Amino acid sequence: MTQLVIILVVVALIFGTKKLRNIGGDLGGAIKGFKKSMQDDDPEEITSQKTQQTEDSVKESQKQDK
Repeated sequence: MTQLVIILVVVALIFGTKKLRNIGGDLGGAIKGFKKSMQDDDPEEITSQKTQQTEDSVKESQKQDK
């Protein structure tokens, strides 16, 4: 635990608290944007894949019926 505190103090001295706050905010925003884009893309992609699979299944069953 004390090692972590020492490392944090050294990093704060090197970069300064304002710079660290900006880096943390930018990193948090990037992660939040990435997660949001992943959630937005998944339903569309899954729906299109399921639609394609259903269409393929229907075509195959129609071929087998003939």
